[in-house]
Amino acid sequence: MIADAPGGGEVAGDRPEGGGIAGVVLAAGSSSRMGRNKLLLEIDGESLVRRAVRVAIEGGLSPVVLVTGRSREAVEAEVADLDCAPVFNSDHETGIRTSAAAGISAVAGGGEAAVVMLADMPFVTADMVRTLVVRYRETGAPLVVSTYGGDVGAPPILYDRSLFGEISRMRAGCGRDIVRRHHERAVLADWPADRIRDLDRPDDYEAVRKEFAGASSRSGDIP
Repeated sequence: MIADAPGGGEVAGDRPEGGGIAGVVLAAGSSSRMGRNKLLLEIDGESLVRRAVRVAIEGGLSPVVLVTGRSREAVEAEVADLDCAPVFNSDHETGIRTSAAAGISAVAGGGEAAVVMLADMPFVTADMVRTLVVRYRETGAPLVVSTYGGDVGAPPILYDRSLFGEISRMRAGCGRDIVRRHHERAVLADWPADRIRDLDRPDDYEAVRKEFAGASSRSGDIP
């Protein structure tokens, strides 16, 4: 379900002719609550980080940048055969905002927009990513925000390049302050509330792993 926020039809400026939509996958966290690097955990036969990069690629994003931090070598090895460019964030311990800024800096030289994704959200699909891009193309809005159950706003979020500078300067979070400043010009893409789930603790992982295994055994479809 897609809903337009007030003013969603406003056209963003400074858009390069014929540019593409980049993907920025954030995978630099410490996984402190999991007790081990959660991005290397497997869901339905592939690691979380590999799944996120694959979804970005299948969603039509190009180039795809993977921002790494903790366990850099192991995380990069998971996607070595995929069409993505790893970028190491040496300041990853200071918070996710520095990873978002590092990823945007890596794609800022070209393209008209970027979709920022979190690597630990296994229920995000390529169709969701494609929908964000379609809404951007249809409306020209500078911001396309995912909401879940009509309420919580969270990644994946599409930012027009006119907002790249603000991402580089944001002080906290993963774009929340930018979304607040530009909400009147944003387009909203609403998804089922359960798709916002991420993996922070061992219990989260076990529950999601079993859910994917059950869905695959029933129909062959991944949630």
